[in-house]
Amino acid sequence: MIEHGYTVSGMSCGHCAQSVTEELTALPGVTEVDVDVPTGRVVVRSGATLAEDDVRSAVEEAGYTYEGPVSLVP
Repeated sequence: MIEHGYTVSGMSCGHCAQSVTEELTALPGVTEVDVDVPTGRVVVRSGATLAEDDVRSAVEEAGYTYEGPVSLVP
């Protein structure tokens, strides 16, 4: 399992998180998505590496702004 971290802006509620989760979950290989609305941090778990353009497209399809990858190392 690979964990990918991203920052997404424009989310303000649970519905926003659900929309982003639905779009990202539709990407091939994605098994789990965790969204933290206050920070805009999104963690995606998948069985393979995800193409950044695919992630960007999914976030934009949900109606939010993809800000880029973020390190998951504390």
